[in-house]
Amino acid sequence: MKTQVLDINGQAKKTIELPKVFESEIREDIVSKVLEAKKRQQPYSPSPVAGKQHAAKGKIVHKRHSWRSGYGRGQSRVPRKMFSQKGTRFNWAAAEVPQARGGMRTHPPKILHFLKKLKINKKEYKIALESALSATANKKFIEKKYERIENLSKEVPFVVESEILELKTKQFLESLKKILGDNLFLIAVKKKTIRSGKGKLRGRRYKSNAGLLIVIGKNEKLKANNFDVAQAKTLNTTDLAGGGLGRLTAYTEQAVKELEERLK
Repeated sequence: MKTQVLDINGQAKKTIELPKVFESEIREDIVSKVLEAKKRQQPYSPSPVAGKQHAAKGKIVHKRHSWRSGYGRGQSRVPRKMFSQKGTRFNWAAAEVPQARGGMRTHPPKILHFLKKLKINKKEYKIALESALSATANKKFIEKKYERIENLSKEVPFVVESEILELKTKQFLESLKKILGDNLFLIAVKKKTIRSGKGKLRGRRYKSNAGLLIVIGKNEKLKANNFDVAQAKTLNTTDLAGGGLGRLTAYTEQAVKELEERLK
């Protein structure tokens, strides 16, 4: 499979042979399996000492003929804390248990419950990554992922020369606009919007689209807030296929070479 390397003006500079991985079979079932295994939920639970952080002293026992015993008082065997003592009289209050005021929660979430990890075979990881890379070079999957793209006229995947990374932000954006075209550029830029509905009150105030992913080489650097950037060495399935196969992706020429070496 051949593709053109585009310069900073969006013009074809030369033609290169893409690695065979861009023509591999797209296994959607394995990709979805890997994405499911990579999901993470933020662990949360109450404090281990919740309900036990009280200043009141005293531990009540329930054996007979013992000082500070709850035996023979007609009281339930509920843990209690002692506020004060006058002679043999005690001022007690139920504490620590869920039904008591200031007590701990009943069956709270446990941290260990969130740390369960699905295991995936190494070969399946590799197949999923190859499938995700292949989908970035497949017009059918890109059009399916982005509803605003009806007929993709541009040649995919986008491979650009490394000189584009040396441009300043304004020039870099202008160059990408020439490479992608006006319609694709609007989809490629990440947009942050305020969520509608009650999710705003639950820590999910903003949402954003995926935008363009730029894959760079080992010794290349790019700081861009408008786009996601990943290195060819650490590129994974979540970067390429999070939210569905066929993400808009631009590779530098150096990144293509490194991917070929990585996925021999």
